[in-house]
Amino acid sequence: MPETVLQLSHITKRFGALVANDDISLTLARGEVLALLGENGAGKSTLMSILFGHYRADAGHIEVFGQRLPPGQPRAALAAGIGMVHQHFTLADNLSVLDNIMLGSEPLWQPFTRRKAARARLLEVAQRFGLPVSPDAAVGTLSVGERQRVEILKALYRGARVLILDEPTAVLTPQESEALFDTLAQMVAQGLSIIFISHKLGEVLRVSHRIAVLRAGRLVAEMPAAGATQADLANAMVGHAVQAPARHPAAVAAQPQPVCELQGVHTQGTARDTLRGVSLTLHAGEIVAVAGVSGNGQVALAELLCGTRRATAGRVQLGSEPLRAAPAWLVQQGVARIPEDRHAVGVVGDLPLWENAVSERLRSPALRRGPLVRRAAARARAQDIVQAFDVRGGGLDAPARALSGGNMQKLILGRVLLARADESAPRLIVAHQPTWGLDIGAVAYVQRQLLAARDAGAAVLLISDDLDEVLMLGDRIAVMHGGQLGEARAADDWTRESIGLAMAGAASPPAGPAPTAAEAHHAA
Repeated sequence: MPETVLQLSHITKRFGALVANDDISLTLARGEVLALLGENGAGKSTLMSILFGHYRADAGHIEVFGQRLPPGQPRAALAAGIGMVHQHFTLADNLSVLDNIMLGSEPLWQPFTRRKAARARLLEVAQRFGLPVSPDAAVGTLSVGERQRVEILKALYRGARVLILDEPTAVLTPQESEALFDTLAQMVAQGLSIIFISHKLGEVLRVSHRIAVLRAGRLVAEMPAAGATQADLANAMVGHAVQAPARHPAAVAAQPQPVCELQGVHTQGTARDTLRGVSLTLHAGEIVAVAGVSGNGQVALAELLCGTRRATAGRVQLGSEPLRAAPAWLVQQGVARIPEDRHAVGVVGDLPLWENAVSERLRSPALRRGPLVRRAAARARAQDIVQAFDVRGGGLDAPARALSGGNMQKLILGRVLLARADESAPRLIVAHQPTWGLDIGAVAYVQRQLLAARDAGAAVLLISDDLDEVLMLGDRIAVMHGGQLGEARAADDWTRESIGLAMAGAASPPAGPAPTAAEAHHAA
């Protein structure tokens, strides 16, 4: 039998009346990849926070390599060989790779730094696990895949023998994901044990040996990856079969109405966050999906269309009017936004749910009486959103930060999409990473809502790193790289491979469907 390197026994954690983890027991063997699945709010993050020492369990204990792990002590978890690579990287762009990896690894009272020894150790670890890196490269100049490599090396440099990977492929190109899977195989072959947290079920089945599923804080299923199907995993996660939205083409008019037009637009910003000569037309009743590796200008594009960034050159038209850098005016003009960072930008975490639900409609006469907010009307509006979009999170007065990621996104969707009888539906929706980090049930829900908004006549700009989502929802697809946007072509003209190459900066045209015999004969 393989050696057990990690054992969680009867872990229970409560937050008031909420039981986040309910009597969970799990084991992890040497050289094993254990996938941890569950809906948003199922208890995965709480369980990993207990393992890493950020939370104390109310009951139960953890053993690492046969030794009891002191609760609530992150330093003890690191010393025991537990490392974690978060979905959102924690690197300083202005420092070198070596400086980032050494940061926090030496005592503050040490009068000098051992850079030479650290460099040698870094290069040894990098060679051992097949993670080539330049120690002197500034992190700000690295690609997303290279940054993730640095995060993994940072954990291995500190002696991690159990590695937790949280959504490791969320921002990678297909080629970078393949390289990561090769790296994981090398790590496992050398005896590392890995907890793999992901919502991409195909990847879970590919890389894991065993799968554990949490639902509502309880461990509801454990199964070997061999022989399992994506349908099995989805059913275990949500308790019923999940029907993905069916892709169907937009019913675009013969002469589609342009809702928004960009011509030769430039913006100011950092090298990784600016637009350089972007042109694009968004029509009513279609979804234009923009693919690209995070950090290639997508934030600048979304902020431009939401009024929080100005164009320094070029022209932006919203209907017949120049687009203003004025968010309140854009809301009044029917521009709706689903921001990339729902926690920091989408909601105000300390405000109650009902205030967040109406925050972008406070200028509406239906919600105001002079300078005052009509509280009863605002709460009724919030209750309509909660019911229509199935927002679960403790009531209208609960703080928004208490919502799970999926429920927070439902709240934002409801705020954006639910129009009252006295309001018009949005005519332009800017959806930036609308399903990032959501479970399979929440992803399907969000995607159905975007398709419904398109079918109701809205122009939808979808900015996403998820190629499956881009190919399923996009009527036209364009790829952003280095602040430039390629031509938006029909979705059928693209393949995953051609999009991945364009995301990496390759100039090759998309590979469309093979020509018919008649077309080939005509071309000849």
